[in-house]
Amino acid sequence: MLAIPSVSFAAGQVVKCAVESEGQSTFRGKCVFFRENGGSFTLRSANPSRTLLEGITDVSVYIVGKDMADVRGLTTDGINSRWGEAKRSKTDKACWVGSDFKVCA
Repeated sequence: MLAIPSVSFAAGQVVKCAVESEGQSTFRGKCVFFRENGGSFTLRSANPSRTLLEGITDVSVYIVGKDMADVRGLTTDGINSRWGEAKRSKTDKACWVGSDFKVCA
């Protein structure tokens, strides 16, 4: 069983972020950035009436090793869907790149 850290949503910070899927920019704008232990973080749209992606409210990047992370998306139905493994970008350290997605904050 994989233990996933809980997020304290009371202490978020507004940042610029971008989420890409299959090479398409699907969200670019302001996100609330929720910092977690060990460099992990969760993103949510800063606009409460807008989701990050269709059907996805939050995207979480869980650090699992040096420059390696497990990325998940929380659906509007409350399902924590695994997107897959991501590596920290060598050209932009704010970005995490998976096989068909990219998360930057």
